[in-house]
Amino acid sequence: MTELLSHDILPGYEFRHIKYETKPVLDDKGKAVDGLHQVWISLNNEKQLNSYTTSAVKEVILAFRRASCDRKASNVVFTAVGDKAFCTGGNTEEYATYYSNRPLEYLQYMRLFNDMVTNILICDKPVICRVNGMRIGGGQEIGMACDFSVAGDHARFGQAGPKHGSAPDGGSTDFLDIYVGFSRAVESLVLCEPWSAHKAMRIGLVNEIAPVHKTADGKFIPNPFAVTERYLDDMGRVVYGEWKEGPEKDAAKALAAKCSVDLSLLDQAVDRLATKLLYTFPDCTRKTLESARKKKLMHWQQNSESNRSWLALNMNTEAAAGFPAFHFGDRNEREIDFVLLRQRMAEGARFDRQLLSDVLKPSARAGWEKNP
Repeated sequence: MTELLSHDILPGYEFRHIKYETKPVLDDKGKAVDGLHQVWISLNNEKQLNSYTTSAVKEVILAFRRASCDRKASNVVFTAVGDKAFCTGGNTEEYATYYSNRPLEYLQYMRLFNDMVTNILICDKPVICRVNGMRIGGGQEIGMACDFSVAGDHARFGQAGPKHGSAPDGGSTDFLDIYVGFSRAVESLVLCEPWSAHKAMRIGLVNEIAPVHKTADGKFIPNPFAVTERYLDDMGRVVYGEWKEGPEKDAAKALAAKCSVDLSLLDQAVDRLATKLLYTFPDCTRKTLESARKKKLMHWQQNSESNRSWLALNMNTEAAAGFPAFHFGDRNEREIDFVLLRQRMAEGARFDRQLLSDVLKPSARAGWEKNP
């Protein structure tokens, strides 16, 4: 038998910042298939809500290249460790303490980020995003670069950019309206108000959701914080999947406190999708995905380079305020004083260190001043 060549860029490389695993792919009888497997690529930074560090971005690129040329891989699952977050985007510690006010350095970082998104979009295997928690900011962007999304119903989906000193130009301004239409997309992109998993499924962002809250008697229930008991309010407006408020929210907190989080039904849903993919022609599936991905790639390739340049320059202005505010600020002081910033800019103020100091909240300012 002919010895097959390896097309892996770095064969034998051992991943240190992410996890790269092979897992069984099941046939339609639920049995593991000999000679085939799924590839699971997992972000591994649970303490920082699986935000991706520069080192992790490099490894995600290598991981997707390795999976793409794995002859035995039927599909890729892109996920993360733990049950709190799939990914909350870039690592704000790096952003605040290293990349802030270093536009050339951030330009190089964005070269890596763009390559990561591109490698997801051109993977030769179907890519399933297993959303094991929050998918926010850059996490939303790399999640939407995947072909399918299966989420635990505790997941939250949204953006962070205009609230924290950036623009969602790492993919969300290219992809989100393809999924949900312009009106919903621009609302999420600008206002940064997160959607529940139930709403995300209702508006077409994800393919399937699975309950993860388990009561003491072992019963799974839908996310207590999302409206699932009714579809319309008294005025005929759709409320299914919206966040509960007031007494309903208080009751949801009490109920959630009595539940454990169990991702087993999420994993079963991912396996079911992988099984469905198994029973398709591999080349026809790959070509179908290539054709469907063109809509994303068209926008991405048209915009990603100029967006990269702007995002780098932005590290000298609003990002230099937003990222330190989020990283150094206490829980309730992670946003700047937006009104004061707008007032100072209307007066023609320079975007200098004094302006940054003025618009940061006290706790954020204290941490920022220790990191000149």
